[in-house]
Amino acid sequence: MMALSDSTREKLRKISTATVATCLFKRGLRNQMIQGALPLHPVADSMVGEAMTVRYIPAREDLNGLDVFKDPMHPQRKAVENAPAGKVLVFDSRKDARAASAGAILVGRLKARGVAGVVTDGGFRDSAEIAVLGIPAYHQRPSAPTNLTLNHAIDVDVPIGCGDAPVFPGDVILGDADGVIVIPAHLADEIAAEATEMTAYEDFAAEKVAEGRSLTGLYPATDPANLEEFAAWRKQRGR
Repeated sequence: MMALSDSTREKLRKISTATVATCLFKRGLRNQMIQGALPLHPVADSMVGEAMTVRYIPAREDLNGLDVFKDPMHPQRKAVENAPAGKVLVFDSRKDARAASAGAILVGRLKARGVAGVVTDGGFRDSAEIAVLGIPAYHQRPSAPTNLTLNHAIDVDVPIGCGDAPVFPGDVILGDADGVIVIPAHLADEIAAEATEMTAYEDFAAEKVAEGRSLTGLYPATDPANLEEFAAWRKQRGR
């Protein structure tokens, strides 16, 4: 599997999850948006990185005491301590926010390691502290109890489901103000290129709509005259 290139990473930073969703839909991929995962703090720059995953199953009480965290190979701790810089750590928390996937100390460790962001379909504890750490973080809602109360961390870097979206290790994760979408790794370059082109036209169309232009023939671009105007607009703006 090829690593995410710097050029593709930078393209993805400038496009929206909505535009990517349309590109994926055209390829028959309809369930790539992680449902319920919203940004913990206002989003200034999009989160982009390859997925490292943590899988949970329902907790079994005799195996899930606090002493499990003494083991450095515990999957949650192993993932946090070994997540490579530039990756996005994605937790399959079974869509249950009642038990936290991580707290401020663990997320702080991810930031120190240069991780690009963290996503869960559950919740975080210490959410107010995480919100000021300066690392992109997406979750369902605040959560206080330790994940041990409901979830048992079972594996790292395996295929998971997060918010009903399939996430394979190495898939590209894009997060913006709307939420998080999963781009299959082998499609990342072509999706980034296509979405960049779509974004340019959408910016043009939005500008014309703001000027009072009708949608007919403009969006979608069924009138050739609009495409000619777009080409001139794009050249003028260096897009």
